[in-house]
Amino acid sequence: MTATTTVTPPQPTAADERVARVGFLARLLVKPELGSLIGVLIVFAFFAVLSDVFRSASGIANWLDPASTIGIMAVPVALLMIGGHFDLSAGVTLGTAGLTTAILTTQYNLVLWVSMAVSLALCLGIGFLNGYLVVRTGLPSFIITLSTFLGLQGLNLGVTKVLTDEVQVGGLADEPFYGGAQKVFASTVTIAGQPFQIAILWWIVITALASWLLLRTRFGNWIFAVGGDLNASRNVGVPTARTTIVLFMLVSACAWFVGNTQVIRLTSIQANAGFGLELIYIVAAVIGGCLLTGGFGSAIGASLGALIFGMTSQGIVYAGWDSDWFKFFLGAMLLLAVVANQLVRRYAEQSRR
Repeated sequence: MTATTTVTPPQPTAADERVARVGFLARLLVKPELGSLIGVLIVFAFFAVLSDVFRSASGIANWLDPASTIGIMAVPVALLMIGGHFDLSAGVTLGTAGLTTAILTTQYNLVLWVSMAVSLALCLGIGFLNGYLVVRTGLPSFIITLSTFLGLQGLNLGVTKVLTDEVQVGGLADEPFYGGAQKVFASTVTIAGQPFQIAILWWIVITALASWLLLRTRFGNWIFAVGGDLNASRNVGVPTARTTIVLFMLVSACAWFVGNTQVIRLTSIQANAGFGLELIYIVAAVIGGCLLTGGFGSAIGASLGALIFGMTSQGIVYAGWDSDWFKFFLGAMLLLAVVANQLVRRYAEQSRR
């Protein structure tokens, strides 16, 4: 009698999700900047149809100008939001930077570059204080930076009036070394016969550096980790306190840059400069794909959000509409961005399962 052997066919093994192929469309849909890119194309097409000036070289230069200064600030604000925090003092810090440079130069006769160095140190100190208080107290960054916002707003107005008897500081163009600073911060670059503000170039550079930092460095991984789950990131050795403080200091450093760009370009600055802009920066970051809960977002998306702001603010003017419509567009874009970002995040989470 011959015994028979039953051979069990090998069972198919489940594909490892870490090496599973993901289609191009699936990869595209989980990009946080996708919604803002679509928004840029829609807004451009909309106003290009309504106005010939909007799509001309001069029109492009005009709407890239405000987009650049908003974008320079929206990028570090986006990094901070990805890290799970907000900075409501970003706008008034911008004003503090410009006022400090102008007052030290015109009232105390410091060399312009020295005044700017002191202004930078002050701004970095503000960012460090915000981050340190958030880390040490455990209070929401909303509360900490709101306090800083109110304090700086009062100091900007009070100190300016005490030192100058006015609410404006001017006369910077008459100071030595103004020409050199003007070339760096407020000159123009001519392309095809059309002058463009150099701030546009700085905006592109800052966006590229921030994207590299976020996506290609260990610090970028720390930002996503801290914003995604603070306790879990701390347990695996991420320096959460250092990461948070550095993010706040990056926001303040860019506020210094934009504040000095404005005071050098205009040669004067108001005591209330920057007031209200902090919300613009946050909205631009949200339109660019940042979640209000942290852990998700993009530096490029924040720049695209700023570009939408620039196109909308100038496009409404070119179309001959009342400027009050800008607020309507602002609210509509914010609502659509929040809904779209939530859908993208849910799809991203499901695609990883």
